[in-house]
Amino acid sequence: MSHQVQRYLDQVRGEFAGVDDGELASYIPELTRVDPHGFGVALSSSDGFVYESGDAATEFTIQSISKPFTYALALESVGCAAVDAKIGVEPSGEAFNEISVDKVTKRPKNPMINAGAIAAVSLVPGSSPDERFALIQDYYSAFAGRRLHIDSEVYASEKTSGDRNRAIAYMLASFGVLDDDPDEVLDVYFRQCSLKVTATDLARMAATLARNGMNPLTGRRATDAPVVRRTLSVMVTCGMYDAAGDWVSAVGMPAKSGVGGGILAVLPGQLGIGTYSPLLDSRGNSVRSVLLCRKLSEELGLHFLTVARDSRSTLRAIYEPRDDIRVYEVHGDLLFCGAEQVVRTVDRGCDEFAVGILDVTRVDDIDDAAKHLLSGMGTTLRERGKVGLIVDPDRMVIGAGSEFEDFRFSTVQDAVDAAAAFLGVEGSDR
Repeated sequence: MSHQVQRYLDQVRGEFAGVDDGELASYIPELTRVDPHGFGVALSSSDGFVYESGDAATEFTIQSISKPFTYALALESVGCAAVDAKIGVEPSGEAFNEISVDKVTKRPKNPMINAGAIAAVSLVPGSSPDERFALIQDYYSAFAGRRLHIDSEVYASEKTSGDRNRAIAYMLASFGVLDDDPDEVLDVYFRQCSLKVTATDLARMAATLARNGMNPLTGRRATDAPVVRRTLSVMVTCGMYDAAGDWVSAVGMPAKSGVGGGILAVLPGQLGIGTYSPLLDSRGNSVRSVLLCRKLSEELGLHFLTVARDSRSTLRAIYEPRDDIRVYEVHGDLLFCGAEQVVRTVDRGCDEFAVGILDVTRVDDIDDAAKHLLSGMGTTLRERGKVGLIVDPDRMVIGAGSEFEDFRFSTVQDAVDAAAAFLGVEGSDR
């Protein structure tokens, strides 16, 4: 049944695959050599299940998506007070590579622009650039659930063409923001931006943030909840540069983009999204990825203000009133993320029953995306030689005149009786 989500993800990606607006990042020469047609998306649920579509396994460099993770590492390593003394948390309203600091504090305005990210690198402890980078590489890898490696060609290209970042670093040093050699700090910054990831890696890194620092793939804690809370807060207001306001109002997920073509988006407590498409708009954000994330948010109800109560959505009980009959009882508010987990749970246990009954009697609210998933569940069960019934007295899922009307019941007992009758008929043939 999870293939309903897969089909939907493929459909949405296909809708924007023909968009050819935007340009490749040109200020890093090596990035002009990538395939402009690459386009992939991955979605990771909070329990680690990943859906992939298109070029989700294509490696590209993480670039500015590295910034929230180095910021998180700095917070974890030296504490919030020490970080705040060097880096602000206010939106800049300027380009990500602007050579500027706050006029009053003389600090970078936030950690999501280049000035703030370079300052964050300097706060990561290490007796040498190699030691500092090793900590960063290990930290990112813990979020991704696999060892991440550097793209040496992009690193060399960044180092050769990084005069603007050098100007930023020396400006920070002049204001006392950098305590170490600016060139050594920059070397680490260029290396962190050159680490290779996939859209699937980004989805898993996002899901780890969604789980308050617990990687759902490995089951290991990558960082602490207070660090995640501060990092996501800054991502909300600053992660998409000077397009942050439009992003928050339209998409509503803490996110970070990179000029390598990726976007990482987090729905706290629910899921993580990773995308890849290297054609960028004037603000440095992936054109196709922004369109895709906006569509997913609108149709699946992923805005973080919409899902405030979705954590109450869960399978209340799973039980078998008779042999070969299994009941899945749902309660609370049922939105996309909750419905996805319900259909996947039913899918996993499908070989263990002949009749599956979904009881939505105790559901308080349900959105259109969840209705679509649950309505398709009966069809999918029948395709697999099973019977799917639904207990839906208030028509929360199945509307009047629906093709599934014959499979809708007002009580669990009515559904169980119908299931038993079915099994009795079939029993003589077994």
